[in-house]
Amino acid sequence: MPKVDVLCITLSSPIKIGVYENNKILEVIESNEKSSDVLPLIFKNILNKYDVEKLFYANGPGSFMAIKVAYIFLKSLSILKKIPLFATDAFYFNKNQPIKAIGKLYFVKINQEIKTQKIETAPQADFRLPDVLDYNEFSTNTTPLYMIGAVG
Repeated sequence: MPKVDVLCITLSSPIKIGVYENNKILEVIESNEKSSDVLPLIFKNILNKYDVEKLFYANGPGSFMAIKVAYIFLKSLSILKKIPLFATDAFYFNKNQPIKAIGKLYFVKINQEIKTQKIETAPQADFRLPDVLDYNEFSTNTTPLYMIGAVG
Protein backbone atom coordinates (compact mmCIF):
# COMPACT_ATOMS: atom_id res chain seq x y z
CA MET A 1 0.00 0.00 0.00
CA PRO A 2 1.27 3.49 -0.81
CA LYS A 3 2.28 5.66 2.17
CA VAL A 4 0.21 8.86 2.19
CA ASP A 5 -0.87 11.85 4.25
CA VAL A 6 -4.52 12.92 4.42
CA LEU A 7 -5.82 16.49 4.66
CA CYS A 8 -9.43 17.35 5.64
CA ILE A 9 -11.26 20.63 5.07
CA THR A 10 -14.72 20.23 6.60
CA LEU A 11 -15.54 23.90 7.29
CA SER A 12 -18.11 24.31 4.52
CA SER A 13 -19.85 22.30 1.86
CA PRO A 14 -18.53 20.46 -0.01
CA ILE A 15 -16.08 18.94 2.42
CA LYS A 16 -12.74 18.27 0.78
CA ILE A 17 -10.30 15.47 1.51
CA GLY A 18 -6.89 15.37 -0.11
CA VAL A 19 -4.66 12.31 -0.22
CA TYR A 20 -0.98 13.28 -0.60
CA GLU A 21 1.97 11.14 -1.59
CA ASN A 22 5.41 12.75 -1.17
CA ASN A 23 3.66 16.07 -0.35
CA LYS A 24 1.87 16.10 -3.75
CA ILE A 25 -1.87 15.69 -4.25
CA LEU A 26 -2.68 12.15 -5.36
CA GLU A 27 -6.45 11.96 -4.88
CA VAL A 28 -9.25 14.46 -4.15
CA ILE A 29 -12.49 13.42 -2.47
CA GLU A 30 -15.41 15.85 -2.17
CA SER A 31 -18.81 15.36 -0.58
CA ASN A 32 -21.86 17.53 0.06
CA GLU A 33 -23.03 15.16 2.80
CA LYS A 34 -22.71 15.97 6.50
CA SER A 35 -19.18 15.35 7.72
CA SER A 36 -20.54 13.27 10.64
CA ASP A 37 -22.15 10.89 8.13
CA VAL A 38 -19.49 10.75 5.44
CA LEU A 39 -16.10 10.99 7.22
CA PRO A 40 -16.24 7.40 8.56
CA LEU A 41 -17.10 6.07 5.08
CA ILE A 42 -14.41 8.11 3.33
CA PHE A 43 -11.76 7.05 5.84
CA LYS A 44 -12.79 3.40 5.67
CA ASN A 45 -12.00 3.52 1.94
CA ILE A 46 -8.78 5.49 2.43
CA LEU A 47 -7.50 3.13 5.15
CA ASN A 48 -8.26 0.11 2.97
CA LYS A 49 -6.37 1.62 0.02
CA TYR A 50 -3.44 3.45 1.66
CA ASP A 51 -1.02 3.37 4.58
CA VAL A 52 -1.82 6.73 6.23
CA GLU A 53 1.24 8.26 7.91
CA LYS A 54 -0.07 11.72 8.93
CA LEU A 55 -3.44 13.45 9.31
CA PHE A 56 -3.98 17.18 8.69
CA TYR A 57 -7.04 19.37 9.07
CA ALA A 58 -8.32 22.94 9.04
CA ASN A 59 -9.16 23.61 12.69
CA GLY A 60 -11.18 26.77 12.09
CA PRO A 61 -12.59 29.27 12.14
CA GLY A 62 -15.81 28.16 10.49
CA SER A 63 -18.85 26.08 11.34
CA PHE A 64 -18.64 25.09 15.02
CA MET A 65 -20.27 21.72 14.42
CA ALA A 66 -18.10 20.91 11.40
CA ILE A 67 -14.94 21.79 13.33
CA LYS A 68 -16.04 19.76 16.34
CA VAL A 69 -16.98 16.69 14.27
CA ALA A 70 -13.72 16.77 12.31
CA TYR A 71 -11.62 17.23 15.45
CA ILE A 72 -13.29 14.42 17.42
CA PHE A 73 -13.19 12.05 14.45
CA LEU A 74 -9.58 12.79 13.47
CA LYS A 75 -8.31 12.90 17.07
CA SER A 76 -9.93 9.51 17.75
CA LEU A 77 -8.46 8.05 14.56
CA SER A 78 -5.08 9.53 15.46
CA ILE A 79 -5.12 7.88 18.88
CA LEU A 80 -6.54 4.53 17.77
CA LYS A 81 -4.28 4.10 14.72
CA LYS A 82 -1.26 5.95 16.19
CA ILE A 83 -1.22 8.44 13.29
CA PRO A 84 0.07 11.94 14.14
CA LEU A 85 -2.48 14.76 13.76
CA PHE A 86 -1.60 18.30 12.64
CA ALA A 87 -3.68 21.44 12.10
CA THR A 88 -3.63 24.93 10.66
CA ASP A 89 -6.21 27.66 10.40
CA ALA A 90 -8.63 27.85 7.49
CA PHE A 91 -7.02 30.97 6.01
CA TYR A 92 -4.24 28.75 4.63
CA PHE A 93 -6.83 27.17 2.31
CA ASN A 94 -8.62 30.29 1.01
CA LYS A 95 -5.80 32.77 0.27
CA ASN A 96 -6.51 34.67 3.51
CA GLN A 97 -10.03 35.76 2.47
CA PRO A 98 -12.68 36.65 5.11
CA ILE A 99 -14.62 33.62 6.41
CA LYS A 100 -18.33 33.90 7.23
CA ALA A 101 -19.08 33.93 10.96
CA ILE A 102 -22.66 35.08 11.62
CA GLY A 103 -24.85 37.74 10.03
CA LYS A 104 -22.49 40.34 8.54
CA LEU A 105 -19.63 39.30 10.82
CA TYR A 106 -16.66 37.63 9.19
CA PHE A 107 -13.46 36.16 10.54
CA VAL A 108 -10.38 37.97 9.25
CA LYS A 109 -6.68 37.30 9.83
CA ILE A 110 -4.52 40.37 10.27
CA ASN A 111 -0.85 40.04 11.33
CA GLN A 112 -1.36 36.41 12.44
CA GLU A 113 -4.31 37.40 14.67
CA ILE A 114 -7.83 36.17 13.92
CA LYS A 115 -10.64 38.62 14.69
CA THR A 116 -14.24 39.22 13.70
CA GLN A 117 -15.12 42.19 11.54
CA LYS A 118 -18.36 43.51 10.08
CA ILE A 119 -18.21 43.36 6.28
CA GLU A 120 -21.14 44.40 4.09
CA THR A 121 -20.14 42.46 0.96
CA ALA A 122 -17.34 39.98 1.52
CA PRO A 123 -15.90 37.94 -1.34
CA GLN A 124 -16.85 34.28 -1.58
CA ALA A 125 -14.22 32.35 0.41
CA ASP A 126 -13.72 29.03 -1.37
CA PHE A 127 -11.46 26.55 0.36
CA ARG A 128 -8.95 24.73 -1.82
CA LEU A 129 -6.73 21.75 -1.29
CA PRO A 130 -3.13 22.75 -2.01
CA ASP A 131 -1.36 20.90 -4.82
CA VAL A 132 1.69 20.55 -2.56
CA LEU A 133 1.38 20.15 1.21
CA ASP A 134 3.69 22.53 3.11
CA TYR A 135 4.31 20.85 6.49
CA ASN A 136 5.73 24.11 7.89
CA GLU A 137 2.22 25.62 7.82
CA PHE A 138 0.90 23.02 10.29
CA SER A 139 1.22 22.60 14.03
CA THR A 140 0.81 19.80 16.56
CA ASN A 141 -1.57 22.15 18.42
CA THR A 142 -4.76 20.69 16.95
CA THR A 143 -7.32 22.27 19.29
CA PRO A 144 -10.27 23.71 17.34
CA LEU A 145 -10.42 27.49 16.77
CA TYR A 146 -14.03 28.30 17.65
CA MET A 147 -13.24 32.04 17.85
CA ILE A 148 -16.63 33.63 18.62
CA GLY A 149 -17.34 34.90 22.10
CA ALA A 150 -20.38 36.94 23.01
CA VAL A 151 -21.91 38.71 20.04
CA GLY A 152 -23.23 42.16 20.87
